[in-house]
Formats: sequence, C-alpha cells, structure tokens
Amino acid sequence: TALFIALQILSNHVQMSYYFLFVILFIVGAYFEDAWRNKTLPQFFKASGVLVVAALIGISVNLSNLYHTYEYSKETMRGKSELVETGDAAKQTSSGLDRDYITQWSYGIGETWTLLVPNFKGGASVPLALNETAMEKANPTYAGLYQQLSQYFGNQPMTSGPVYVGAFVLFLFILGCFIVKGPLKWALIGATFFSIVLSWGKNFMPLTDFFIDYIPMYSKFRAVSSILVIAEFTIPLLAIFALKKILDEPEVLKKKIKFVGISLALTAGVALILAVIPGAFSSTFVPAQEAQMLQNAVNQQMIPANELSGILSNLAEMRAAMVSADALRSFIIIVIGCMLLWLYYSGKLRKSFVIAGIAILCVVDMWSVNKRYLHDDQFVPRSAQVNTFKKTQADEIILQDTDPNYRVLSFSGDAFSENKTSYWHKSVGGYHAAKLRRYQEMIDRHISPEMQAAYRAIATAGGEMDSVDASKFRVLNMLNTKYFILPAGQEQTVPIENPYAYGNAWFVNNVEYVDNANQEIDALNTILPTETAVVDARFKDILKGITTAHKDSLSSVRLTSYEPNRLIYETNNSKDGVIVFSEIYYPDGWIATIDGEPADIARADYILRSMYVPAGKHTIEMRFDPKSLHVTEGIAYAALALMVIGIMIMVIVYRKKLSSPKS
Repeated sequence: TALFIALQILSNHVQMSYYFLFVILFIVGAYFEDAWRNKTLPQFFKASGVLVVAALIGISVNLSNLYHTYEYSKETMRGKSELVETGDAAKQTSSGLDRDYITQWSYGIGETWTLLVPNFKGGASVPLALNETAMEKANPTYAGLYQQLSQYFGNQPMTSGPVYVGAFVLFLFILGCFIVKGPLKWALIGATFFSIVLSWGKNFMPLTDFFIDYIPMYSKFRAVSSILVIAEFTIPLLAIFALKKILDEPEVLKKKIKFVGISLALTAGVALILAVIPGAFSSTFVPAQEAQMLQNAVNQQMIPANELSGILSNLAEMRAAMVSADALRSFIIIVIGCMLLWLYYSGKLRKSFVIAGIAILCVVDMWSVNKRYLHDDQFVPRSAQVNTFKKTQADEIILQDTDPNYRVLSFSGDAFSENKTSYWHKSVGGYHAAKLRRYQEMIDRHISPEMQAAYRAIATAGGEMDSVDASKFRVLNMLNTKYFILPAGQEQTVPIENPYAYGNAWFVNNVEYVDNANQEIDALNTILPTETAVVDARFKDILKGITTAHKDSLSSVRLTSYEPNRLIYETNNSKDGVIVFSEIYYPDGWIATIDGEPADIARADYILRSMYVPAGKHTIEMRFDPKSLHVTEGIAYAALALMVIGIMIMVIVYRKKLSSPKS
C-alpha cells in the first residue's frame, strides 16, 4: 500500500493524484474507526506512520513538479484575476474561476446508469449515422440530418465516451457490499458514492459549492465528471474482493442468497427493464438544446415545419434502440457471469476455470466497449503523424528571416485552438488548457478584437501593408507580431510581413503609473506603447519613479542573443531611461543583470517586462533560473537516494533472515 501511494504521488497527472488523495482519506477514516472500535489505535498509528513516511518520500521525489505546478497555477486561468469584473459575482470563486466554467462538464444524475449500460446516454459525441443499431430505425428521408446530429444525448456539452465499469463487475461490486467484511469495504463504498455524487457537479450544487468554496485546490480543476476515476478504481477493487470471497467460500452464495437476489435486481433486473422499456429511467431521448437547435432550423426554413415532429419521433426511436440493445447486452453478460459462479458453487467447474472464464468475460465486455471509442481508424503510421506538422510554403518563407526573435500570428483557423503554427514559429496564438491568466485576459480584451480589425484592414488593402492603419492593432505590434499568415483558398496560406511590429524592445518617453489592473489593461485602448508604458504603481520604485524618460533619436536597444531561458540585449541611451521588452512578464524565476550587476524587472503594459536603465551603453541579460528549482531538485534527489538506501537495507535484512538457521 505504501509503495502504491508513493507511485500515485509520483504520477505527473496532478488532477488524478489529487483525486486519489480522497480515496486515501476514506481508507484512513475507515481503518481509524475500526482501530478505535477494537481498541487497536497504537497499531493503527504505527502503520499510519509508515504510510506517511512513504507518502512524504513520494512527494519529495516529485516535489519540483508539484511545487512549480502549484506556483504556476496561481498565474494561470486557474488563479484569481486582479481585474474587478461586473456582473453576477456569485459565480466567482475564491480562486477566480467561474462556477459555470468549473462545472461545465457535469455528469447527469440519470447519466450515472452508464456504469451499467454504456449507451444509456448514447455513448460519445459522434455522428448518429455511425451507429448501426440506431440507423436500422432511421427514416431514410432524414439520413443527411443524422450525419449532423450526435449519438450522445446527455447533459454534458460533449463527451468522448461514457464511464463504464463493466456489467458483471458492477454486479460483483454490489454483492461485495453485502458479503465482504472489514473496514476497507466501507472505505471503497464511501469513496464510490462520494465520487458519483460529486461528479454530478451543477446537477447537485450544494455539495459542489461546498467543495469549490472550502476544499483546497478543488476549484483549480475543470470537468468535475473526471472524479469518476475514483469509482472506476474502487468498484473493480471491491468486485475483486467479492469474487475472492466467493472463490474461498462458495457456500456464501447460499447463505447470502437474499443479497445475491438484490444484486441481480439492481443490475440484471435494471438492464432487463431498460432492454424492454428503454425510457424507463430517462426523461427524454432528445435534450432541450438539441430540440431548440432543430426548432431554429425550422425557423430558418432549413427544415420544413411539418417534418419537425416526425424527426423528433424518429430520433427518439433510434436512440431508444441504442439503449435497448446495450441494456440487453449488459443483461446477458451478467447472466453468463452468474452462471459461472453457480457452476462453481455446484462443483461442476474448477476454480481455475471460473477465474479464467470471468477474466475472459470481463475482457471481452470492456474490450468491445472500448473499441467503440479507441479503434484502429484512430491509429496512423508514424509518417502520417509527422505530416500533421508539414511545413507549408508560408512557413518556409517566414523561416528565412534571420531575426533572432519575432512572433507569428495565423489567421488560418482559430489561432487559440491550434498549435501547428507554434510547431514552426514563436506564435501569438496556440492552445494551452492553463494559459497565463493575464495573457488570456489580453486575448479577450485586446488581441481578439485587434485580430478582427487587422484582418479586415489587410483584406481591404489587398495585402498592401503601406495602406493599413497600424493603430488598429497596437497590442499585436507590441507583441512583436512580425508576420501574419492569411488564408489564400483551397487550404493554402500566404505570409505577410508586418512592418509596424515594434521589435524586441524599445525605450519609451513616458511612464504612466496606474492604481489597479483595470486601469492598466484599459489604458492600452489609448496609449501608443512605443511612446508610453503603463505600469502598476507597485513597480514604481523599481523604475525609480521615472515618469518622463527622455529618449532621443540615438536611443537604441538590440537583442543580440536569444534562447528561451536566456536573452542578451545591447542598449545605448544618453539619459536614464525605461525599456519595455516584448517578452511576457512572469513574477518568479527571471534574473536580470545590467553589465553583470543585479537589476530588477518590472511589469509594463499588463503583460510585458520593463527595466530602468541608466544612461550610456550597457549589456542587459535576462536568465530564467528559479532558486526554487535548485532547492526542490535537491530535495528530490535526496529523497530518491533515501528510497534506494531503504530498499537496499530491506534486501540485506531479508537475505539475512533467509540465511539464518531456523530455531
């Protein structure tokens, strides 16, 4: 158990490790209650101490990842914004995330039946026309429409597949609730119920609100339905314990026949009901948003009004057929599993055959469902995958630029939902699930509107940049967007050089200090960034309180060396001045020097870096080298060494025991 905990904490998937902590808490609570009741608390605390040491070693080995992920999260969309927004403040959380954003992927209460019947809500968000069972009931008149409608009809915006644990596995789990003894059973039952209820999210807000408001880090994660990974772990585990109990004591099936009947009723019985009456536990086969979409199509005369009722009726019939077929499948699987157990109880089948039979049954069950969502068509040769990032002619042209650092913005598709541009260039766009919060706010407030304005202006000018008004995209220029990639028809693109990009860094004439984030981001609507820098008042001391910087025609700043974690500039200015760097500001880790002497970095224009530079010629170096990285890595290596030493000691002790003469 200690090793398992350590391995879980070593996992790079922070969210899943976080959820596993809840399982640990349930286990600890159950064993504590058992120890308290049986007056064995000393043994409990001794065993718990061993687990705590194992957990601390596991945390320490991965401390660098955990700590820096935590620190980074504060600066991302998962952190709290400094902007004061108007509107429904009740939806804001202490972390800054919107409750609707956190709970957007909430499992429907009725959708929980997918644990037993995978297609209870249609499965995945793929075209309905791909489901053979559904298409057998389809009206050929609407075949084209069913290419556009989804198989899935649950509460979530979309899904790649249901949470299904296996029909016979679920039967064994429920039976295990009655025949398995010990504190671990109650821990697994509690954790299962806990994860199911919490996965309902916005469909059960009292519990969700409590966790968002009071449980540390819970509000950092999106897609509350993902907590069902707990149930996917605890249900099979208790099912295994139940199977072991039956294999060790087959007579338990007769002694607990009432509970066998209850388990059958809650699984095979429900599945049979759904096979006969697919809508028994579902309010509708056509969700409200889909019905509204079809109504809008009628209003826009895309669908004849007199056909709407026929479409809705046929759609319900198709989805009912999907549910019925899958429910019958689950019923048959449970019956086959129970027959294997009955044959073992009656002595007609050996234990090894039962184990093999149940293993094959469960593998076939899960394999066939998994193949619906992870199938051969999704795997491609390595060469085909590489072609995903095939260099276009536009990329070739841009990459001929020898400038050490500039940015590219693609108008071909959604710039913030694709990463192809970032594969070849330093991109203004790109996708990340946890963007820097300030950058996302700049996207919303300035970059996206400027992209629309820039695209219209360039299109109107026919690509002649001399005729384009650069004031329409000052923030893009501030980000040193030197190239635009524009669509040119038939999946072709063309690069256009932007002569108005401000470059890698520049001296400013004026510094405007503001009191809060709203003033800072709003000021970018009016200032010219090459002339004025907008700076939060908290950085005033770093910039020596300068308001008028007095740059002249000879003032210059040039990037001479670029690496992602190290930048070197050569500067020249006749008087003390302030430089704005077209590099994203991050509060921790960047170390700056001027001629080798330490210097401080301020934030300017909401997302960029800025520095006070004395008069004269200077060399400025910025290097990303967080002290915390060295500290956490040192702890990690020490913990790893401790783990290795511990394993060696255990091996030596074990060998001594084997070699010592028996008493």
